Amino acid sequence: MRLKLDKSETPEISKTFLAANIVIIVAFSLIFSRLWYLQILNGEYFKGLSETNRIRIQEIAAPRGTLFDRNGIPLVDSFPSFDVSLYRQDVSDMEALIPALSRVLSLDPQGLRARLEGARGIPPHQPLKIKTDIPRGELAAVETRRLDLPGVVVDVVIRRNYPHKNLASHLIGYLGEISQQELATEEFVNHKPGYLVGKYGVEQNFEFELMGINGGRQIEVNAMGQKIRVLGQVEPDPGNNVRLTLDLELQKAAEEAMAGKRGAVVAMNPQNGDILAMASKPDFDPNLFARGISPDNWKSIVDNPAHPLQNRATQGQYPPGSLFKILVAMAGLEEKMITPETTFQCAGVYPFGNREYHCWKKEGHGQVKLRKAIVESCDIYFYQLGMRLGVNRIAKYASAAGLGSPTGFPLGREKPGLVPTSAWKMRRFGVPWQGGENLSTAIGQGYNLATPLQIACTLSALFNGGKYYQPRIAQDIRAPHGEVLREYPPLVLRNIPISPETIEFVREALWGVVHSPGGTGGRAKVEGFNVAGKTGTSQIVQRKEGKPDPTSPELQDHALFACFAPAFNPEIVVVVLVEHGGGGGAAAAPVAKQVLETYHQRGKRTPPSPARIAAQPSATGADEG
Repeated sequence: MRLKLDKSETPEISKTFLAANIVIIVAFSLIFSRLWYLQILNGEYFKGLSETNRIRIQEIAAPRGTLFDRNGIPLVDSFPSFDVSLYRQDVSDMEALIPALSRVLSLDPQGLRARLEGARGIPPHQPLKIKTDIPRGELAAVETRRLDLPGVVVDVVIRRNYPHKNLASHLIGYLGEISQQELATEEFVNHKPGYLVGKYGVEQNFEFELMGINGGRQIEVNAMGQKIRVLGQVEPDPGNNVRLTLDLELQKAAEEAMAGKRGAVVAMNPQNGDILAMASKPDFDPNLFARGISPDNWKSIVDNPAHPLQNRATQGQYPPGSLFKILVAMAGLEEKMITPETTFQCAGVYPFGNREYHCWKKEGHGQVKLRKAIVESCDIYFYQLGMRLGVNRIAKYASAAGLGSPTGFPLGREKPGLVPTSAWKMRRFGVPWQGGENLSTAIGQGYNLATPLQIACTLSALFNGGKYYQPRIAQDIRAPHGEVLREYPPLVLRNIPISPETIEFVREALWGVVHSPGGTGGRAKVEGFNVAGKTGTSQIVQRKEGKPDPTSPELQDHALFACFAPAFNPEIVVVVLVEHGGGGGAAAAPVAKQVLETYHQRGKRTPPSPARIAAQPSATGADEG
């Protein structure tokens, strides 16, 4: 544009119009340059920003895969729930929103403000989870006050459900909010803050099989961040299902038998290593974690002196007590230190050095051969056998049978236990092995340590034909429609080098523990079921005058019982440990009996069909010392 000047105008006016003309030209040039910059050079970028403000991608969480027991019964499933998130870029006055949102969601304003402060490193266009699994009343309040809550959205999510609550909680595990450390790893590259992931047990071990693939919907929003319409949607892919080796009915029996006690129960199939039941007491409710555990609930769990999060079956290391006599007897026979007819005298006391070692039976067992020593658990017989063998020979057989090293339990975090040797003691303490230590070692005391799972694996291997199986907790992984994607076959880790003759002699003696007069395991007898087993008492303090202090429960001995049935063709092994329970025959054997009765009464279950899984919705004996 150019202004036409009248020739009669003065030079001053002409100059003014000329200057105005120049200003206009420069202004329009700047405008056109800016438009060119915005629309041509950076058009795609600003178009993306515009679309981000107008169009949002809202995730649709994938239903997490279901956990089934070995018979196709659901152990863990999922249900729809409502979470509240906040898009901070849509909030112009955060200080006004905080009290309003706190009232609607019954939140502490300071806690909400701290959560927002902690999210400064997260881009404001990403949703920030404010509260999970809100009740229906709060959902209605949020929907009613949408105009007063800019940037606030309600998401329908799939929440984990543990219908059996505490049952098998140490095996199944729980979910928890993903940590910043996990987010920084390549494994969780597709995860976002607020996601719930497996933190323990099966939930953690099979996280990537169970989690599925999230879907999403494209929605158009207004300037307040409120939804106008849905532009498109991609459905999520549900996670895969995992069929465990657990038997729900046996698990219930184990947990009911352990009610009010501390300790652990392990039931397994000795023919393939399947974990049929594994209970640890005290336990916890995984639902507390699935809904976002409160600080008070978390504190009550972690500060509990009974350590409910510890799986005592795999992490509790205890002296095996008289259960260890099984291996010492086998070592004596294999090393030709004794025969089944070898006799020792038990008068109730065995003097050695400058002290006396006692048998649990004060008056003694009299003349004792090996079978009677096992059946009645004579300590003095095994003191003398231990002196003949020495610690290193004992350790040779205990280690070969699987004690003193992890079992290979697939969920991990298990403790290795301990089988002492003279070389180990020198390395550990710098002092030589003493002769008297052979006595305590021979009855499973001293430095000996084992977990209930280790004992179960060892007992299985000794009496299943010599195969030491890795404990198995998962049978297979299946797609939601039932197709088998992966199977976990039984795995033999080693063979036990003990002669069949030795095995069969000890097997019959263990049958006598339960069925013979004077046997210490009579409380585990099941009518019509040939049970073989061994009682044990794990001494935790040195005895004074033969007994611990009866006024202090925490100083009572641990009670153990390990058994298998049928005795001459075992289908099930059960190991029970009751912390501070006293004698194994009195406290632990009845627990094992309850599990064995459940197994025997309902008979073997037939394996479930894939279609069933796919169709699921997403007598009293003496005590020994």
